[in-house]
Amino acid sequence: MMPAAKSFRLPEELTGRLARRAADEAVSQTELVVSLLDEGLKTRALPGIVYRDGPTGRRAALAVGPDVWEVIGTVRHVSGSGERKVRNAARMLSLDERWVRLAIEFYSVFPDEVDARIAANDEAAELLRERAARRERLLA
Repeated sequence: MMPAAKSFRLPEELTGRLARRAADEAVSQTELVVSLLDEGLKTRALPGIVYRDGPTGRRAALAVGPDVWEVIGTVRHVSGSGERKVRNAARMLSLDERWVRLAIEFYSVFPDEVDARIAANDEAAELLRERAARRERLLA
């Protein structure tokens, strides 16, 4: 998708904060504005979703706990279907069912974001398994 040029008038104080934050994060102001707008629109559309920083970057999470990708991964692997699957995932994660449903709703709207995070986690886990196997072979 081609970026569209838009012009907005922002208060000076806000542009100053934007410039400082962009410098702190070592990103352009445009990158920061795009990120903030994207996250802001998502969190306004789905109250209870927040974005958190972490070693692998910013990711969508439930305000009360785990990242969305973790909830979706659990939902995929628990037994049952429909509401039973929601109940089982909620029980496994020690969450109220409404939070599991919120993660499912986020996934239904933004599947690529969540699938990319799950894939990155799966790759990292596989790398760790390979390293552990190499250590075991070396030490055997």
